[in-house]
Amino acid sequence: MRPVIGITMGDAAGIGPEIIVKALQDDSLYQECRPLVIGDIERLRTAAEITETKVDFRKINKAKDAQFQRGVVDCFDLELIPEDLPFGELSSTAGDAAFQYLVKAVELAKDKEIQAICTAPLNKEALHQAGHLYPGHTEILAELTDTEEFSMLLTSPQLKVIHLTTHVGLTEAIDLINPERVYQVVKIAHETLRKAGTNQPRIALCGINPHAGENGLFGNGEEEEKLIPGVEKAKAEGIDISGPYPADTLFYRAMRGDFDIVVACYHDQGHVPIKVLGIEEGVNITAGLKGGIIRTSVDHGTAFDIAGKNIAKPDSLIAAIYSAAELAPR
Repeated sequence: MRPVIGITMGDAAGIGPEIIVKALQDDSLYQECRPLVIGDIERLRTAAEITETKVDFRKINKAKDAQFQRGVVDCFDLELIPEDLPFGELSSTAGDAAFQYLVKAVELAKDKEIQAICTAPLNKEALHQAGHLYPGHTEILAELTDTEEFSMLLTSPQLKVIHLTTHVGLTEAIDLINPERVYQVVKIAHETLRKAGTNQPRIALCGINPHAGENGLFGNGEEEEKLIPGVEKAKAEGIDISGPYPADTLFYRAMRGDFDIVVACYHDQGHVPIKVLGIEEGVNITAGLKGGIIRTSVDHGTAFDIAGKNIAKPDSLIAAIYSAAELAPR
């Protein structure tokens, strides 16, 4: 029942290699999942020396060849990083390698060799220098899986939130919300949690306006026009969705156990409660990828300023691996 989690090494010039070797020293991870790395063994070995981590490495060609034991890192070794690549410096070589690790991870996920992907950070400028003109991991994954409808899902130990819109201005976010988007995101939330083992997820939707419009008192009828028809469509398919509710009380209700996940209408509505609960424990997840592929990510960047110095902490990566294990299809 322990899912196999493929951990991509990210940008080799950043902190990814260090936090991976540190994270895989956590005994409890192996009780929840079977981790394997997609990267470069020699780079990981260098990171182990820098961090004074006692660990061996095993090169594998198939997930079934891995032994998943603490103290030995199983790795799909792509051999893309030269030995003298410096830490903390922008490199098109490292940018291309980060892209290739993700391509390999998607291939493994499609072949059902791994049940989820957990990504160490990549550097967008290095990615672009290598000719891969994507904003980040999410867009690469969407293209590699031929996915059009996906959503950002954030988790913390106390709360799960999925978003109708994310990185757009507030007025644009409201314009983008429509009944079909509500229906699609509710369906993604339902299917993601169901595949992870929650038979009938309880989903709640935030209102757009204060007090969810309070029957037309606030706003211009956005709840009735943009939200409720999508809710009714999802209900007709047997999905346990309710709302829209006032956002100022909904997150409290979800934390006390009334709901399994909250649907937020825009970026800050969903991000603020997660980050208030603990920014170190928050995990970014791409949900809705075709094939049921789950991808989780650390909540930080490549940190070139501290890369190669044994300063980086693995906490966010550990949390991301746990989330991948929790949400991986069973």
